[in-house]
Amino acid sequence: MKNWKYIKSAVLVIFCSAVLTTSTYCFDRASAEPAKPVQQTAAVTSGTIAPLSVVANPKAYLNKKIVMNAKFDKFSTLGLDYKPAFKSSEDYITFLVKRDDTKFDIPLSEMKLFLKRTEAEKFLELKTDDEIQVTGTLFSDALGDSWIDVEKLVVTKKAPEKDGVK
Repeated sequence: MKNWKYIKSAVLVIFCSAVLTTSTYCFDRASAEPAKPVQQTAAVTSGTIAPLSVVANPKAYLNKKIVMNAKFDKFSTLGLDYKPAFKSSEDYITFLVKRDDTKFDIPLSEMKLFLKRTEAEKFLELKTDDEIQVTGTLFSDALGDSWIDVEKLVVTKKAPEKDGVK
């Protein structure tokens, strides 16, 4: 008798979840597309593009040279050796910049920035929160992301030292 109660409860849970996941309410609210980025509020200086604008619409910048100001986050291997937008991990390194639409330290992982390894060696002293200016060409929008071949990287402002760490 107890087993029958458990079976009825399990069937009821499965039935309810099936009804809820196939309802129009669920279909109206759920989407496989990522949420649209928050409207950029920071002023964009002439000649530069906000990184979030590029991420929001990579097709608009495809095969165009862009200049962006951002805060450096870290060097990475994100996106290297991915066939549809191939850049070899032997020749390139990627780096991430920080999102500027949040107060938290979150990298803008939807933007893949590729720098030749020989050029990256000049920037080994870069640290998190250093302000940089990136000049490059958006060469692919694979996966709906921005894939940028960095031609020039300039440190515009060093981040303040934290707790005596250099």
